[in-house]
Amino acid sequence: MCVFCNQRSISGKHSFQRESVIDEIDTALATIPEDAEVEIAYFGGSFTGIDRELMIYLLDVAKDYVDNRREGRAKIIGIRMSTRPDYINAEIMEILSRYPVRTVELGLQSMREQVLSLSKRGHSATDAENACKLIKSAGYSLIGQMMIGLPGSTLEDELYTARKICEMGADGARIYPTVVFFGTELADMTDRGEYEMLSIEDAVLRSKEVLKIFEQRDVECIRVGLCASDNLGDANQVKGGANHPSLGELVMGERCYDEMCLLADNLLRINKNTDANTLVFLTPRGELSKAIGQRGKNRSRLEERYKPYKIDIKEANVPKIVSQLEKR
Repeated sequence: MCVFCNQRSISGKHSFQRESVIDEIDTALATIPEDAEVEIAYFGGSFTGIDRELMIYLLDVAKDYVDNRREGRAKIIGIRMSTRPDYINAEIMEILSRYPVRTVELGLQSMREQVLSLSKRGHSATDAENACKLIKSAGYSLIGQMMIGLPGSTLEDELYTARKICEMGADGARIYPTVVFFGTELADMTDRGEYEMLSIEDAVLRSKEVLKIFEQRDVECIRVGLCASDNLGDANQVKGGANHPSLGELVMGERCYDEMCLLADNLLRINKNTDANTLVFLTPRGELSKAIGQRGKNRSRLEERYKPYKIDIKEANVPKIVSQLEKR
């Protein structure tokens, strides 16, 4: 098992009842608008590595929902799953080809051999590349899941991993910080002084730089940070690390701050003799809170950095953040 893995703590699930699958799907569907199109997702572990008969049963269940839409329920258009690179091979791909699979999320974590070895992932970077090729060759959407702050990993290692995920044809990505759970080897390594837990501040800064890679390559990052569960807020489960319920928001706030500074610096360089007194930043609809930052952090930093200019941040019908000077 990986040194950081405690899947029950991460997922919040401590048992699995095969008989409850259909009820859980129906319960979830009852919360979704009828005109929506959704996927059935098998997450919380390495789906293609579970008992083969159980895997096929779960695929059969999902296929039935795709083939036979329930009256008054959202339309299920396919199957999504998460798994490991070493649980993807020709036999697995042949089985998946019988089902309406649309998306495979692959736990790549790192593409550096030393980091994979120290984390006891049990597979190589070459295994990851081969798995990505099989998934893309089958026509599936590929989501690369990577981690920040693994044993032996540096920012440069993580930037390399992000670049490799893009090069391997990923359609999207997730960035997860390393959280140390009790009952894992990583917790023991921490106690022995062999591993230093990732701080929230470091996780934000490193994730921000990784996010830039995905943005530059037009690879959508669909999540930064672990999905919230009751156990992630349980001090009896989490020893430490970058465990923050709004990590993604913190990262996006930093990205917005960097972008606004770049825009403002360029604007003021071009307009050295302006009589304007206000720096205005226009943000796309729905992204104002990211631009302002948690507790107004970005606004405060901009006011300090660009004194004596006033700062105004507001929403507008723009595709990305833009800046302008105004006299008020």
